[in-house]
Amino acid sequence: MKLLRLIRSSLALWLAAVAAPAADTPRIFLAGDSTMANKPLDLPERGWGMALGQFFQDPAMVQNHAMNGRSTKSFIDEGRWQKIVDDLHAGDFVIIQFGHNDEKVEDPKRGTDPKTTFPENLRRFIREVRAKNASPILATPAARRKFDKAGQLQPTHGAYPDAIRAVAASEKVPLLELEKATMAWLQTAGDEPSKKFFMWIEPGKFAKIPDGRKDDTHFVEAGATKVAELAVTQLREQKLPLAPWLK
Repeated sequence: MKLLRLIRSSLALWLAAVAAPAADTPRIFLAGDSTMANKPLDLPERGWGMALGQFFQDPAMVQNHAMNGRSTKSFIDEGRWQKIVDDLHAGDFVIIQFGHNDEKVEDPKRGTDPKTTFPENLRRFIREVRAKNASPILATPAARRKFDKAGQLQPTHGAYPDAIRAVAASEKVPLLELEKATMAWLQTAGDEPSKKFFMWIEPGKFAKIPDGRKDDTHFVEAGATKVAELAVTQLREQKLPLAPWLK
């Protein structure tokens, strides 16, 4: 009888262990612009944030709040940033990628100064994420496809990537170096071949864009997936706390 009770007790403990929930799964919030954002599925355009979940054990970890056309300023002014902050739990992560629209200094609703307002907004993001015991991660903006006549890819983001690098260094925040990584990738691919990663769409292929499109900023699925892969590679190489959750 004692042996039977011992077996039953051991079995109960084993079943309890199996049924016990795993450690809390962290969530990854994405704050950024159109190169990261979710897109309608009836068009070929994709943000790299849409592709990120496939690299994690639980795709639902990724909560993409990035939005077309937004800068750090408009993301704050429209309440999009506050929505993220209000939902953050301890142990969560926030990947922050801006620059494309902060560069539009002629637009008072979006433009920021890379020496003042842009880094100030980034520091606010960092401060408010840390206040919720969550972890901020900065990312430089993905490169545009702009080759010169000699076939050399040209940087297009001005002083904004350096501003992000400086804030990451001073605030001791992990940095995903997407500008340099995507420039190296596109340079290796070459001018003409790299079109397949972007919204270079032939006329008549999609009803919603009957005239086609020639867009060197926004990605199709292959391009978005590659950018997400480059981001994941850096998460793994830097041995960030998110790395154990990668497939």
